[in-house]
Amino acid sequence: MSACKSRGFTLLEVLIALAILAIALTAAGRIASISVDTAMQVRQRIVAHWVAENRIVALRAAPLFAPIGSSSGEVEQAGFILGWEEVISGTPNPNFRRVEIRVFAIGSPNYAYADLVAYLPAQK
Repeated sequence: MSACKSRGFTLLEVLIALAILAIALTAAGRIASISVDTAMQVRQRIVAHWVAENRIVALRAAPLFAPIGSSSGEVEQAGFILGWEEVISGTPNPNFRRVEIRVFAIGSPNYAYADLVAYLPAQK
């Protein structure tokens, strides 16, 4: 009779299991990091859209018809400091103005977090 007793895992089996576990944990960490980055970008885009909508509301609430031209500025919203540029142009109907607003991070004006176009009627 031959009796073979199992004493546990060999060193090679343990090393292979640890390597598989390390690869899986690295992948899980990377996925978590990407999720956090994506959530932050979504938050910045939502806040930038709020800034653009606030500019439109300010123009609608102004007592005078929006003058043709462009302007820019900075605003702090929800902990972010964002820059905005607006271009107001005429339309074929003289009773309306076209407003184009871009919102971006202060350090990178070439990458817009939000672009919004609206048409404003003349106030009566």
